[in-house]
Amino acid sequence: MVFSSIVFLWIFLPLVFVINLFMAGRLSNFFLLLASLIFYAWGEPQLVVLMMVSILVNWLAGKLIGRYERYKGGILAAAVVVDLSLLGYFKYAGFLVNVVNGLAGKAVISVPDIRLPIGISFFTFQAISYVMDVYRGETQAQDRLVNTALYISFFPQLIAGPIVRYHDINLQLENRRISWEKVAAGFRRFIYGLSKKVLISNVLGACTDQIYALEPGQITGVMAWLAALCYMFQIYYDFSGYSDMAIGLGKMFGFDFPENFNYPYISHSVREFWRRWHISLSTWFREYVYIPLGGNRKGNRRTYVNLLIVFFLTGLWHGAGWNYILWGMYHGFFLVAERVYGAMKSGVGKGAAGTVETKVPGGTTGRIIGRFCMGGFFTGFFTFVYTFLTVAIGWVFFRTGTRTAFSLIARMVMPWRYRVSVLSVWECADYKTFFILACAVCGMGWLQSLIPERKKETWRFSLPEVLWCGVMLVLCIASIASDTYNPFIYFQF
Repeated sequence: MVFSSIVFLWIFLPLVFVINLFMAGRLSNFFLLLASLIFYAWGEPQLVVLMMVSILVNWLAGKLIGRYERYKGGILAAAVVVDLSLLGYFKYAGFLVNVVNGLAGKAVISVPDIRLPIGISFFTFQAISYVMDVYRGETQAQDRLVNTALYISFFPQLIAGPIVRYHDINLQLENRRISWEKVAAGFRRFIYGLSKKVLISNVLGACTDQIYALEPGQITGVMAWLAALCYMFQIYYDFSGYSDMAIGLGKMFGFDFPENFNYPYISHSVREFWRRWHISLSTWFREYVYIPLGGNRKGNRRTYVNLLIVFFLTGLWHGAGWNYILWGMYHGFFLVAERVYGAMKSGVGKGAAGTVETKVPGGTTGRIIGRFCMGGFFTGFFTFVYTFLTVAIGWVFFRTGTRTAFSLIARMVMPWRYRVSVLSVWECADYKTFFILACAVCGMGWLQSLIPERKKETWRFSLPEVLWCGVMLVLCIASIASDTYNPFIYFQF
């Protein structure tokens, strides 16, 4: 079941929300756990057992870590091995077999037909977060199985995050309050997220799929750029839209989830991009991989190696394919390059940070001007363009196979050499597509930054905004009801 479906919007969500209003304390946790298991089992009932096994293993591990301090290292290792083994088998077994067969030059092992459980990467990372937080002493082991189960399986963030660390939500599992102000804020956030997904991402996704369905030789340079830009904004509005919906749903049930996106496409470096994109994943890798590896405390070279390891794992987390690994290493390369450049610019011996903080003028307009004028207007403009194009090209690797990606990037770099196709641009995209693409560009952060905070507060929950949200909700429902095209990119992760 996905949020942008008629079953969820008209049946599941209203029933769960209304019934939960009459639940209190522990009873609410039991009910939300049951609802979450039904939500997950809707698409694959047999695989809900896998998630329940993961829940039981990690709950028991947390209890044992809390009771047997002397052996907590071994207990943690055993729990993490079980978690990663389940993730590895269901998500990566087929990929590893193909790698072995490729190295051998023949099919020495038959490729297993394993169905990928929805959201396994998300709930596995949350399970690991729980046992790690108990091991570090950042939280007490949870006595109630139902609370641990709800944390791992709660349906708003089960299939697409944000990845919630246990120590950020443990108190809310025990004690939370539902207020009508919070419910209203949740509905508002949910409608904005649904609008991103249905009204923007789906439209751009249809254009992207049509172009990428062609043979690379039939894609012109202009079409390659159009597909790259459409996919770039499709995946952003798709994933950030789902994150908005998850955060909104959490508020409706009394939970506060962390933000997952902060206008990443206005970044001025790849490093800044990763502070704004999929924030919960970046935070998870920083806390549970990068810092334990040594972070930036052991010199520049070790820092660079740690970064490459983290982004190799980031790419692999997204999918079992060389394109995801290449995409991760691609970003890791630019992060290392930016740190090397920063270290050279600020002088040897400044450490691994390699970032020079620059003061910018105060006020809203000052912040916008300051972002473009750090070191001069042209420098600021160049860093924005460099980051935007770097990220856009990276998404081509992410979306397509490795060989196809290089062919498409060649067309993007030299569009004048590739002008012949069986289709015209207007057969792949109509006026609606270009209008939605323009809206997507306008919504990437610049316009929002120009609006003073006091005007944002005046707009929030005002009558015009209520009417706006109502219109957006009607348009979303009409679009879902009339259109069978409703993909979700991160569903596969």
